Amino acid sequence: MQSKFSVQIDSYRKTNKIQNAWSSADFKAMLTLMDFDDADSLDDSELREMCVMSLGDLEPDDGAMIVLTHLFPTLKRGKIEHMAHDMLQDRSWEEYPDCLYHERFFNAYEVLREAYGSKFAKPTGVEMTLTVSAAHAEDLAIFDKSLAPSMVRLLASGLGDDALMHRLYEDQIKGTSFPEASGIVWQLKQTADNGLNRQFSLVGSQFWLASFEHTQSFDGVSHADSAG
Repeated sequence: MQSKFSVQIDSYRKTNKIQNAWSSADFKAMLTLMDFDDADSLDDSELREMCVMSLGDLEPDDGAMIVLTHLFPTLKRGKIEHMAHDMLQDRSWEEYPDCLYHERFFNAYEVLREAYGSKFAKPTGVEMTLTVSAAHAEDLAIFDKSLAPSMVRLLASGLGDDALMHRLYEDQIKGTSFPEASGIVWQLKQTADNGLNRQFSLVGSQFWLASFEHTQSFDGVSHADSAG
């Protein structure tokens, strides 16, 4: 059953990096992949600098392989090699067929641009805050049941019927299972609950969210994934 909502876009900001996407442990792990022996002797402020410097000493596709090996530890080397090569020509955070990889690609491009500059494309993301209002408080419970699928369906209803999201994910938007939702909205949290309205903050790719840059509000519908 579809629930009806009014959505107010409170803020929209483009970004080229996700806050706290990289930890000291990440940089230490990548340094280890590059056979750097003294990572434990570096403090947190030095780890990123040393990792970026060490990546920059490699050829760009080799540096991309290091980053992707860390980010995708279950993938085979041949797959990593192919993905790393494609990163030099593509915008993999938008173009890779599996959108569940997109956030990790976005983060990879951020650190690789720091090491290699314009040899890698600049990733483009969006930080948004929005207020979702309903006539009945129980309608908002869909966000408690399945947060990302419910939010992505709601955002999709604010786009034109010819939008790429509808063309690619029509079955998931209309259906009761939307596992790809977390590949479209990468980070999502509820920041306030005021009964008949809730506030949310989210991070995603501009590829999916660009239309909301000039949108102040819209009415839409959504529903949760099924429990099964």
